[in-house]
Amino acid sequence: MPTPSLTDWMAAILARTESYLDTQLSAAATATALETLNAAMRHAVLEGGKRIRPLLAHAAGDLTGAAPAALDRAGCAVELIHAYSLVHDDMPCMDNDVLRRGKPTVHVAFGEAMAMLTGDALQAMAFDVLAQSVDCGVGARAVVRMSAELARASGATGMAGGQAIDLASVGERLSREQLEDMHRRKTGALLAAAVRLGAWSGAPLEPAHQQSLDAYCTAIGLAFQVIDDVLDVEADSATLGKTAGKDAEQDKPTYVSLMGLSEARALAESLRLQAHTALQPFGSRALRLGELADLIVLRRS
Repeated sequence: MPTPSLTDWMAAILARTESYLDTQLSAAATATALETLNAAMRHAVLEGGKRIRPLLAHAAGDLTGAAPAALDRAGCAVELIHAYSLVHDDMPCMDNDVLRRGKPTVHVAFGEAMAMLTGDALQAMAFDVLAQSVDCGVGARAVVRMSAELARASGATGMAGGQAIDLASVGERLSREQLEDMHRRKTGALLAAAVRLGAWSGAPLEPAHQQSLDAYCTAIGLAFQVIDDVLDVEADSATLGKTAGKDAEQDKPTYVSLMGLSEARALAESLRLQAHTALQPFGSRALRLGELADLIVLRRS
């Protein structure tokens, strides 16, 4: 049977992801009478976003023969964490943004208090979804490991810690090493978690293969942020689905402000090549991970 094109494969995974997220959010609505909270959760999660994290989880599952149902749970757990972080990030006490995924941000549509609760509820749902992996043949020990990975990637050593550094760095000029540290936490940790959770949903990896996968995670996590910084300068709000130019407006340190556009794009290309090199030990099993590395660096939105 011929291998589907990247476009067809992505469409299939995106459809699975949207369906599974919709099912989980519908179950939450049935379990409670909190219609406004559920509407805000659905607004934050459904019908928008690139779904890079679920795509990475499914692609990494190819390395270890993971079941598609298990990958639905791993990918959607990371996506729910990502969605909660965006809800909180957009609030007036943080970035004070009004547009996300081409729609009004949650605090604009539902109010600040409901936005705070929406993020809290989505974070809790992520770990509930991940725990359901045991129903898909993933061992309990592996699920505990995956839960710990997702918690670390989300917390003070990962995304939340990176966001704290970001807030403290407004108006400051960071070194390249400081900027990389911030973004490995803020953006890279959760992207790496998506890859690891997908791979860990299947057969165990040999230590050398895990090291190769970690090298891939490091490269794509940083490349994603570099391109985000570039697009914040080059693209418009309609293309991005969020307010363009916010970094410069808020005087935030970025790869573009540090290096310039051309050097930032050159860095992203170097990271793309590093990602492909890291995947070489996996051979054809890493096809989709390689294609996603290309997508991350060559995207225009």
